Amino acid sequence: MSAMYWNPEARAWRADRLTGVIAFHRSLPGYQPTRLVDAPDLAAEFGVGRVLVKEESSRLGLPAFKILGAAYAISRALSARYGTPDRALALDELRAAAAAAPGAAVRLIAATDGNHGRAVAHTARLLGLPAQIWFPDSLSAEAKQAIADEGAETVELAIPYDDVVDAATRAAQDVSPDAMLIQDTAWPGYEQVPQWIVDGYSTLFEEADAQLAELGVMHLDLVAVPVGVGSLAQAAVRHYRSGSGAPIVLSVEAAAAPPIIESLRVGEPVSVPTSFTVMSGLNCGTVSGNAWPILQAGLDAAVTVDDDAAIRAVHDLEALGIDSGPCGAATLAGVRSLLTDVRARDAIGPDATVLLLSTEGRLANPLPAGR
Repeated sequence: MSAMYWNPEARAWRADRLTGVIAFHRSLPGYQPTRLVDAPDLAAEFGVGRVLVKEESSRLGLPAFKILGAAYAISRALSARYGTPDRALALDELRAAAAAAPGAAVRLIAATDGNHGRAVAHTARLLGLPAQIWFPDSLSAEAKQAIADEGAETVELAIPYDDVVDAATRAAQDVSPDAMLIQDTAWPGYEQVPQWIVDGYSTLFEEADAQLAELGVMHLDLVAVPVGVGSLAQAAVRHYRSGSGAPIVLSVEAAAAPPIIESLRVGEPVSVPTSFTVMSGLNCGTVSGNAWPILQAGLDAAVTVDDDAAIRAVHDLEALGIDSGPCGAATLAGVRSLLTDVRARDAIGPDATVLLLSTEGRLANPLPAGR
């Protein structure tokens, strides 16, 4: 059974739009916008005018969107360390600065439930820096191997993800002044790097705006975002609350890990216990401190989806030629759930344009055998 939350006042809230980050990503080797796929079969199913899927199955050499935030945040953090705090240096500039810096090389440390850790490890490899990535033992074997294949040292713990974050944070504090924590969850005293990660995600939305304009789509009615700690949803709300004609923004969580919807219901951040889910990238029990006030003010709706619904969505997208893992496909499952609510049907309407964010491909998070 999915859970649902609705905030009719969210569309009136406004934020300032961040611009210019996409220029950094365009400087990265192999950059190109990811696909925006028209899905008329889904439009017919939903009873709306148009459904488009932003497919993040191949992003800068990785099968998920997380590299956008990790690369930008690492560049901003290292740029500040090397004397350029107001902008992100290009990778070749950072490599040169790192090589010239006295003392031991900076070691990047991160906890992950999959894609973020691989993105940190990948960026470290591009920069010639060591990385140490921590993860729970519930992570898929494929995801663990992919992180190791990036050349990172890995630390596996038989504890929930939130506890892994705590362990990695303590390790970063204890290792040496050369350790740098690159975490996508914010808490009091640790806000800047997570905010840079969120800033990095703005490129995804800038791309989508340009692609929609090329298709002649000038207005969105609903945007569905998969949610773990809430950082991508934070970026989505900020982007879509910074202009006129704000769409409904929907967060989609795993039923096994619903900190956003539970926090929205009680009106303050709460941590929730988590359990296994095929949506491993969403298996987080605590909302990011940076994300919370923005989601509380500007998020229109939230739903949870179970594993069966996400797996069905993976296969349905695959039939449409869209490569999506269960975290990315959760948005399709989430809109299916949302549209069972009469308030949503009335708010969206039959001519609506819907954008689904599919944040990973199957290589990032394969389904269990037989599913």
